[in-house]
Amino acid sequence: MNNILYFLQERLSDGLLSWAAQKEAAELFGLSYATVEELALENGMFPARYQRNRNMISVTEQLKLYRSKVAVIGCGGLGGYIIEELARLGIGGIVAIDPDIFEEHNLNRQLLSSPGALGKAKVEAALARVNEVNPAVTVTPIKDAFCTANGPELLKGVTVAVDALDSIAYRLELAETCTELEIPMVHGAIGGWYGHVATQLPGDTTVQSIYRNWVEGKGIEKQLGNPAFTPAVVASLEVAEVCKIILGKGELLRNRKLSIDLLDMEIHEISYDVPVELVSAA
Repeated sequence: MNNILYFLQERLSDGLLSWAAQKEAAELFGLSYATVEELALENGMFPARYQRNRNMISVTEQLKLYRSKVAVIGCGGLGGYIIEELARLGIGGIVAIDPDIFEEHNLNRQLLSSPGALGKAKVEAALARVNEVNPAVTVTPIKDAFCTANGPELLKGVTVAVDALDSIAYRLELAETCTELEIPMVHGAIGGWYGHVATQLPGDTTVQSIYRNWVEGKGIEKQLGNPAFTPAVVASLEVAEVCKIILGKGELLRNRKLSIDLLDMEIHEISYDVPVELVSAA
């Protein structure tokens, strides 16, 4: 172990460890990229890929991000951007859950899609993309549909669950499962020019409140469709919430929903009642 640390420290420049040095260490000592990255962060060495993070995220916090596991449920319009941003942020473990393959109508907005990927599983594209942009991140691809029956197994050991689904019914099942497992959930939804984001911590019922009048059907996305830009905006807000949850920083979108109108460039905040038990405990 001392030999590895010496090797890495000898290659530091301004406290930064280059990808070339990480790659060389992995090959020389027979280690995975993940092991080398964690070892570097544990010993105060900032991988150079994260150097633009370090004015806002300390090396200790970067290690905390790296040791986190985030489940992304849905790998389409929202999910593709979320997975990409989580990997670039430095989340060490990503569980990508989606039962679908890419179809031609995905090409206008889904980051992981391409003509060459048509007919391929979305979760496999997620794995390939993360291996390309940040090989130190471990992706677990699960080609399955999320539901309450398999939810506890799919979310086992997860730090945060991120909703990138296109079904209200499954969203509500995800919210229920996260409550049971006491996992924070970041909710996002899109449709046409519009989207919204909310964060639900264990014990909250924000997602259930948002859809309290829902009867049946997939929701507004099916009716309005989605352009290229709406998923990117909402996904970025979701990833920001994930980062804040893990680091315990900032003000979360808790008990409130951020509603985004990109047509008129308006953002509105809608508050939801805080559960009585939380008020009593305050």
